[in-house]
Amino acid sequence: MDIKVVNAIDEIDIQSWNNLIPDNNPFCRHEFLSALEHNHCVGEQFGWIPRHVAVYDEKVLIGAVILYEKYNNYGEFVFDHVWQNAYEKYGLNYYPKLVSAIPYTPASGVRFLVSNDNEKRVFPILLDTIYKICEKIGASSFHCLFTNNETPWLAKQALSIRHDCQFHWHNQNYDCFDDFLANLKQKKRKNIRQERSKVVNAGVTIRQLDGNSATDADWQNFSNFYKQTFLEKSGTPTLNLNFFKQIAKTMPDQVLLFLADIGDECIAGSLMFCSDTHLYGRHWGCNQQVDYLHFEACYYQGIEYCIKHKLQVFEPGAQGEHKVARGFMPTLTESAHWIKDEGFKEPIKHFCEQEQQHIAHYIKQVNEHNPYKIKIP
Repeated sequence: MDIKVVNAIDEIDIQSWNNLIPDNNPFCRHEFLSALEHNHCVGEQFGWIPRHVAVYDEKVLIGAVILYEKYNNYGEFVFDHVWQNAYEKYGLNYYPKLVSAIPYTPASGVRFLVSNDNEKRVFPILLDTIYKICEKIGASSFHCLFTNNETPWLAKQALSIRHDCQFHWHNQNYDCFDDFLANLKQKKRKNIRQERSKVVNAGVTIRQLDGNSATDADWQNFSNFYKQTFLEKSGTPTLNLNFFKQIAKTMPDQVLLFLADIGDECIAGSLMFCSDTHLYGRHWGCNQQVDYLHFEACYYQGIEYCIKHKLQVFEPGAQGEHKVARGFMPTLTESAHWIKDEGFKEPIKHFCEQEQQHIAHYIKQVNEHNPYKIKIP
């Protein structure tokens, strides 16, 4: 077998890479990762340096890992500040570290990409290669974030598993939005109808676009909204107009843009992505405040899209307990962590075990406020 570590995703054939993605996850696609690199959304300036791993068998790509060398924890959404502080307290360097994740994207998906029935053969090769890279660059650790089917195997390799909670909506084979509302308790149903009515009464109309139908002007408007959101929160807007326009061109059917207008003025927008089974809410911004417009553009429009297109799950993004009242239920997310330093390995394992108990208790508590008349599985 031939193993390569590349500094740019374009060093790997696009079709060979995409053939390894089992569910057409938009964030794992070559086009998405390439757009991040081409438009300088990742790189040294943001602390996300590509180190993707590719495994070939007779020149056929049979395995790969989405991998970055990191010098900060920005855009990871699995917070390890406590670990970093502990390292610094003992005079040790926590950075660099290796991270398998989609930059700025807290959505679960496959990180170890492997062709059919090759997991047992290729997973060990991929992990061993990651350990060798850690040794070469002096990395303190390896972190596989928002994992999917790799989690049980990584746990067996003595990686520590962290748990967290997001809020996801599940399609119960609804025929329309009213079908979904009918499953909710009366008060929740009434509140959602009132919220949607207030948006309509404010004179707002919503345009649903994809990469094919969105114009350059639409993307310019959304890019402005996106930047405004980060500026208001004193954050760093790592994505840019050229990135948005590139993904609209290269993966148009998986990019969704919901723009809100009052008259001829575009005042807000939300960006979502879809796989064969999931809808993912990613970014939102506005230049004019309208009550409940955020819920309409980021939640209710997405639910309607899932129902219409028979998508099973809607992941609207990280955090937000307010989503429960709108039909989104607590859902466990996982990540796996390898710590090189033996002195820190056991304390961090204990930290993860305690955190798992805390998250389990939290999910149980939130489930007690189930908005549905009948418990949704």
